[in-house]
Amino acid sequence: MHAPTRIPAVLSIAGSDSGGGAGIQADLKAFAVCGVHGMTAITAITAQNTVGVTAVHVIPPETILAQVRAVSDDIGVDAVKIGMLGNVATIEAVSQALRELAPGTPVVLDPVMVSESGAELLEPSARDALIRLLVPLATVLTPNVPEARSLTGDAVSEAPELARRVRALGPQVVVLTGGHRERAIDVYLDGTEMVEIPGERHPDGAAHGSGCTHSSVLAAQLALGVAPLEAARRAKRMAAGAVRDGLREIGAGPGPVDVIGIGRGRAGRA
Repeated sequence: MHAPTRIPAVLSIAGSDSGGGAGIQADLKAFAVCGVHGMTAITAITAQNTVGVTAVHVIPPETILAQVRAVSDDIGVDAVKIGMLGNVATIEAVSQALRELAPGTPVVLDPVMVSESGAELLEPSARDALIRLLVPLATVLTPNVPEARSLTGDAVSEAPELARRVRALGPQVVVLTGGHRERAIDVYLDGTEMVEIPGERHPDGAAHGSGCTHSSVLAAQLALGVAPLEAARRAKRMAAGAVRDGLREIGAGPGPVDVIGIGRGRAGRA
């Protein structure tokens, strides 16, 4: 009798979105679709819906660290996705937590700075701490264009050069996502090659949680043993499909992405 194959376990270190569209809620959906076990270390609780963020409660650093240690000690961590961090103390705690994981554990860092509705999710004073303490620990860094410009301090318009400047900050791989570009093309850059990852834009879709979904799929693929470039391609494809199938009827603002096919399931039952 063959021993059962171990299911990879992926940890999301991120904020909670009470509206269920982004944050750890989006991450867990993406993990499940990819066939990995999802775990969470919550960094902040937000009062949030499709229209905006009305309150943020930051989790104490020691509690963040305790969450990571709890799942790591018992279950193990095959990859990490990092989302909303908020402030310097949280960044310091997450940096410590990453250093306690097994060497070589893949880390996907989504440098969340502003929500889909425009709310500031990273204190200005925390930018330097993010660059100094976490960016060099990232296997893959997944900024959009505004985030990349904020990280580098450069108003560079050419995506390839912007990706190079972000990678100079220390991550192994940069995936500059294309959601804020004229054409929805991601730029993948590692130590040896730069690759454009094209995709369709879906202006009639719903995009709340698209960045979270992208980085979570990428982390799940790395946990499954997929090489970073192919993981980035799969993340692009799945995130774009989730926007295309997004639940526009949910809420008064930009609806949440649909990576698990809720809308298709309802249509099938009609």
